[in-house]
Amino acid sequence: MTSAAAPPPTGPRGSGAPTPRPIFILSDGTGVTAETVVRAGLKQFSGYLVNLQVFSEVQSRAELEALIQRASEAGALLVTTFVQEDMRRECERMAADQAVETMDLLGPLLSNLEAFLSARPAEVPGRLHQADEDYFRRIEAVEFTVKADDGKEPRLLRKADIVLVGVSRTSKTPLSVFLAHKGFKVSNVPVVLDRPLPPVIHELDQRRVFGLTVDPETLADIRRERLATMRVMGRSNYGDMDYILAELDWSEVLFRQNPSWPVIDVTRRAVEETASIIVRLMSERGLGRDVGEVGQL
Repeated sequence: MTSAAAPPPTGPRGSGAPTPRPIFILSDGTGVTAETVVRAGLKQFSGYLVNLQVFSEVQSRAELEALIQRASEAGALLVTTFVQEDMRRECERMAADQAVETMDLLGPLLSNLEAFLSARPAEVPGRLHQADEDYFRRIEAVEFTVKADDGKEPRLLRKADIVLVGVSRTSKTPLSVFLAHKGFKVSNVPVVLDRPLPPVIHELDQRRVFGLTVDPETLADIRRERLATMRVMGRSNYGDMDYILAELDWSEVLFRQNPSWPVIDVTRRAVEETASIIVRLMSERGLGRDVGEVGQL
């Protein structure tokens, strides 16, 4: 390998247009984990075109050989997540024969875990997505969260693992659904200007309640887009800056009255980032749980 990166190939007829660089993902499961890792890595690069192709359920040597041949012809990088050791070895051997650059995302991890746990891996593809107790618990959590969205069912607050409180458009619903997919039953309560919160919220385990806030300019932009999408005609205080400031001030009053609630600023935060903060705080408070992973290798 040379130390300097090769320039990206150009399109036909010397047009100078870059040609996408191919990356093949091979897995004996769905390939979701490998695709997620690769896409996370690609976020660190700009100005590159990549053609990402996922080949799932690769469980025969014949299929593996055919795909490696295709990768060789395309000049592709090969990224794999095989749980079966014999498939990993065959892939390594075939890729070396075809001079295909390969990255095994799972093999080194399994080897380290095997040494650490003093146990052999099961080598059964798809175990992350099997219909076990955790899977059905996540399904139940999602169903609960849909019913408890936007304070529609206040009686469900007592049964929630997590309660989110915030003004409209602070990502309460998508955050609730994301946490539900991790196995948490989530209810969210909207903050409305000059209205008190449901009394029952003060009877809950306060360690489970989280406040959400956002920058007013950002909130105004989000609400204006929402109004445009809904084709609301005429003036509405929903997107008015003075109203937004008053609403956020009111939410701050409510949060100060409940100092045990962590308040998370969701401005420029992805739902995954906010969820990670909440899950970490839940764990620190002794309320976390090992719910497994939503994806699958």
